[in-house]
Amino acid sequence: MNDWPEGRDDAYGRGSAQPQPEGVQRMRHIQRQPQQQPLPGQPPRPQRPAGPPPAHGVPPQQAGGHDTYGGYDSGYNTGQVYGAPAGGAPGGPGGPSGPGRPGRAPGPAPDWRKRIKVGSIVLVSALLVTSVATYFWADSKVRREVDLSKVIERPKEGDCTTYLIVGSDSREGMSAEEKKKLHTGSAEGKRTDSMMILAKCSSGNTMISLPRDSDVEIPSFVGSQSGKTFPAQGRRVKLNAAYAEDGPELLVRTVEHNTGLRIDHYAEIGFAGFANIVDALGGVELDIEEGFKDEKSGADFKAGKQTLNGEQSLAFVRTRYAFAESDLQRTKNQQKFLSALASQAATPSTILNPFSLYPMLGAGLDTLIVDKDMGLYDMGQMFFAMKGVNGGDGVSMNTPISGQRGGNLVWDKAKVQQLVKQIQNDEKVTVRGN
Repeated sequence: MNDWPEGRDDAYGRGSAQPQPEGVQRMRHIQRQPQQQPLPGQPPRPQRPAGPPPAHGVPPQQAGGHDTYGGYDSGYNTGQVYGAPAGGAPGGPGGPSGPGRPGRAPGPAPDWRKRIKVGSIVLVSALLVTSVATYFWADSKVRREVDLSKVIERPKEGDCTTYLIVGSDSREGMSAEEKKKLHTGSAEGKRTDSMMILAKCSSGNTMISLPRDSDVEIPSFVGSQSGKTFPAQGRRVKLNAAYAEDGPELLVRTVEHNTGLRIDHYAEIGFAGFANIVDALGGVELDIEEGFKDEKSGADFKAGKQTLNGEQSLAFVRTRYAFAESDLQRTKNQQKFLSALASQAATPSTILNPFSLYPMLGAGLDTLIVDKDMGLYDMGQMFFAMKGVNGGDGVSMNTPISGQRGGNLVWDKAKVQQLVKQIQNDEKVTVRGN
């Protein structure tokens, strides 16, 4: 039974419906299109040689890169694999996987000059931002509590910048345990424990200690808190009494009156701040020429080079009863230590290292009291001037002393006047103290 539709040509496609196999069939003739003739002036297209068609039905490749099988130009195959560089595909001729094959064409060489330039700009920008942020952070912590505009009858300005540096015995912010550890006692209020003038001059820096037992006259002054004018009464007292009576403003007024030297800036630090700065720096190395011991200050030192921590440093600068010269020897020790402290603090390893700089600033600025016009730049200049004295760029001395009066140290007026004149005129200091 034939299931093919009627009208179907049974000469083809009977399949298994017939008992006899199909015979040879004749294929329909397909007329090929005649090859196009080249236009005038164009070379003739190459003809495909006669012969059987290529295997697997893959048209042959011509030198021109086009398929010309049977005269038909497909326009597709150019002989280049998509995505591969000219000259070969990965894994193919000229590809990177084959021996001696160059692979992908190398890109342009990196421009190291440009990279270094960009990296330098980024680094400088980061340092600039950090420096500005550090400046404002540190500036906000400074306690500008001293108003030198309240000081009256001031001497003329000189050519050097002068600082009055004061170490007070303030126990502000210290716990009972810290007072016991540092041997400071528990006295209320605060008094001056050390005073010195630092003159920063182009001719050389000079550090002059003012013994607390110096015999001075209290001049007329305006009260820093009351605003009341107090006339001069000719009272002669120890220099530290001026600070105890009316604070930093009267101390500056008294120093200027008795020396004739104008003070440009004031800086004061208490016990706690002093010890904390030393500890933040990891200690201060000092060469102690002769060992000494003092129960009141807690000092117990042997001769030789050693690194002092905050507690030991405070004991070193406060000791006076262990020396025959008492306060004069103490002021020499204070100068020596402060110069060593400044030398270690004002070094690139400290200033450029945030792990050293920030703890030091945080420890010192909270307890540092300065005048209202003193900025961080002025503080930096002060530290570098102290460092210069320690490095031999200048001199350090006690105020020239001529004798004693009632237990007070009397200044040598002639030498003091000569010393002040040399500082005012920015001349090399030739005067030497005790």
